[in-house]
Amino acid sequence: MELRLTSGKTLSVSEGENILSALKRQGVFLVASCGGKGTCGKCNVRMVSGDAEIASYGKLEQKERDKGLVLACKTIPKGDVTVEIPDESRLVVGDKIAVSKTRDFFELLESFNVQISPLVKKACLKIEPPTIHDNISDLERLKRELERYGVKGVRFSHKFVSSLSKSLRNAGWKISLGYTDGPEAIFVSEFESCKDNYGLAIDIGTTTVVVCLVNLIDGRIIDVGSTYNSQMRYGDDVITRIVYATEGGGLDELRDTVITDINNITTLLAERHGLSLEEIESAVVAGNTTMAHLFWGLDPGYIREAPYIPITNYFPIWKAGTAKLNINSQAPVYTVPCIASYVGGDIVAGVLASKLNKNPELALFMDIGTNGEIAIGNNEWIMTAACSAGPCFEGSGIRHGMRATEGAIESVKIDPETLEPEIGVIGDAKPMGICGSGMIDAISEMFLTGIINQKGRLMPNPKTGRIRDGEEGREFVLHRDEDRSIVLTEVDIENILRAKAAIYAGVTLLLKEVGFGLEAIERVYIAGGFGNYLDVDRAIILGMLPDLPLDKFTFLGNTSITGAYLCLLSEDLRKEAEEIASKMTYMELSVSRNFMDEYMSALFLPHTDMSQFPTVGKMLKGL
Repeated sequence: MELRLTSGKTLSVSEGENILSALKRQGVFLVASCGGKGTCGKCNVRMVSGDAEIASYGKLEQKERDKGLVLACKTIPKGDVTVEIPDESRLVVGDKIAVSKTRDFFELLESFNVQISPLVKKACLKIEPPTIHDNISDLERLKRELERYGVKGVRFSHKFVSSLSKSLRNAGWKISLGYTDGPEAIFVSEFESCKDNYGLAIDIGTTTVVVCLVNLIDGRIIDVGSTYNSQMRYGDDVITRIVYATEGGGLDELRDTVITDINNITTLLAERHGLSLEEIESAVVAGNTTMAHLFWGLDPGYIREAPYIPITNYFPIWKAGTAKLNINSQAPVYTVPCIASYVGGDIVAGVLASKLNKNPELALFMDIGTNGEIAIGNNEWIMTAACSAGPCFEGSGIRHGMRATEGAIESVKIDPETLEPEIGVIGDAKPMGICGSGMIDAISEMFLTGIINQKGRLMPNPKTGRIRDGEEGREFVLHRDEDRSIVLTEVDIENILRAKAAIYAGVTLLLKEVGFGLEAIERVYIAGGFGNYLDVDRAIILGMLPDLPLDKFTFLGNTSITGAYLCLLSEDLRKEAEEIASKMTYMELSVSRNFMDEYMSALFLPHTDMSQFPTVGKMLKGL
């Protein structure tokens, strides 16, 4: 059977195969936050012609069905069909976005007062060629020169020795020998490669992948590239991907997907600067525990089953060839250590980059994303937890939710008199949906203007015609359009309140566990890409962030890639990352008796206990 797209492309579809699966199999990807279970309602396509079996319409409204919209994951063609893919349904992956914070990174490295000491050390050797009188073997000749250089007891793998003779002669007996601690010889290159060595710092996020190409001699960042993590094709959150990897047999598929993302960026960066991939001699990877397992092809199944145990938190230094990275196959790959099931190397890297572990002040570190990881502590102790906030701030589970890309409503202001919203859209484009920062703005504004009550319920209001009844209940129209209005429903608001309640409950519970109140927090570090768009005032009104003076909040951006960069360049900082991991105490909130109490109290705007939000209380009294 044929699956024709209105764009002109014709694909095949197998008997009993749904449209989403057929498209994905042939390289056309749709937003499918739920992994194709029919619950998110994001993989909309319009049936233009043909007959199909429709198992479910999910969240599609009747007027959308009347226009021919169906869920691709729940629609099985019975013969040849033609479909149109709306712009909002397309999942664009592979876009490289250059970022430029090289000076910030290097200045941070300098502030640690450490020597640059990458994973690979170099011995630049001029070896006497063999003669009839000096006829010891090639390996013994190399060992002799290494001892003169001051390096003894080197181990040599079979792979290294098998290529040694040709490498020595091709280099004219003037070589650069790369070796790691142990010591172990890992590769031979030409003498000129002693001038510049290159490595990769890699952040594997649930949503994005970032790769830094770094000069290992002077610490300069040569270039940076990023892309969406293509694993999003299989679901937005780590639980959905774990299920796909284990129950769906997709472990290798998920691994190959993210490795391809990394390799595509690496190839682009190398070509841009005239480097061969063989010149990249080491890599450091940071990511949450699930992402680290998927990167190495390790079964993450037991992470989601009580008692929530990963295969490993401290990964051996394996080779790039094992990782399938398209760099020098013998290059060592260091993985920033993880803490537990849902707190991983990205948070260890973040704590390292923030220097929370070095200062006596009590600090709160928050990586606000799908997992909502938090850490509280100072230079003496650190306690950490993951709040399971869910992917709603990335758009999943929200009627018109989307990521912070072009067309997303990113800011909302509501006139207190007319209740008319003023929206800001990324790229000044036509609104296609609303992203996390826009959701926070909208709900806080709706609360302050009386459109919703403390429970997040829409209140009857004769001043506005934007409150209406929808198929999922009552909703507020943020943007009117003849084809597709953008709304926030009461169900959306409830999902967002659940996410913020999980985050705030995690903070308050950790503080109670260590015997401190909110007033004891002297610094709040906000990490993650989402933090760049966050309006602290609005997040406090929502009840997601503690009600503290604004000067206590510091935005750090992507601290996972920053920590990976630091570990790439310094043995001391790799050891410090391991010390951070070893001193962090993990609290499993899902089995805590008190978590549900804290969570239920935080399900209101901003909280049931208004004494925790005095600034918001004063603001409400002034209205």
